[in-house]
Amino acid sequence: MLFDLDDTLLNRNKAVDKMFSIILEKFYEDVKHSVKNKMLQKFREYDSRCYGNNDKTIVLESIFDEFPAKYRLSRNDMQDFWNNNFPQCFSIHQNTINIINTIKMHVKVAIITNGSTQRQKAKIMNTNLNSCFDVIIISEEVGISKPDKRIFELALNVLNVQPEEALFVGDDLEKDIDGCQNANIKGIWFNPHMITNDTEIIPYAEINSFDRLISYFT
Repeated sequence: MLFDLDDTLLNRNKAVDKMFSIILEKFYEDVKHSVKNKMLQKFREYDSRCYGNNDKTIVLESIFDEFPAKYRLSRNDMQDFWNNNFPQCFSIHQNTINIINTIKMHVKVAIITNGSTQRQKAKIMNTNLNSCFDVIIISEEVGISKPDKRIFELALNVLNVQPEEALFVGDDLEKDIDGCQNANIKGIWFNPHMITNDTEIIPYAEINSFDRLISYFT
């Protein structure tokens, strides 16, 4: 079984909010509650626009430009600040770990994630996911990104399994589900917020809770 990382195994939205709290604490002081809420909404917006882009300086520049800080990072330091702090903002629910370990008793498990090698590895290490998975494939490291079917085929080759023997779990219909199904892997759409599928992509299955995955093996 193959898994996406961000917004599937890990809750990226919570991490973004935690990153905002770090920025607020380090660079601002005496911010009114109403202004703080507006800043958070804008920070989420800037991050969303930049999602999938490894250069995060634009997110920090945007928030500093709109809300002048007491102390502002130089542009050269912004990427390092993001790389060093953002992976620390992630946590994982113990129930998710338990489910993965249960699945691992039946099949090989792997992560396929887009993103920078440094940040993705740090997230995985900080949440101890590295101890749970047989194979971890990061797009920057291998030079291929989802939805390119070759990154899924690479995982199959490393695991030494056939497409029809595999399942992929991810939250993104285009990158995860369409991508894996182009490699003839059945795609399980992880949709905890019950978003309406208004695309032409048809997942093999849809789940809103990780607990549902256990039924595929027991």
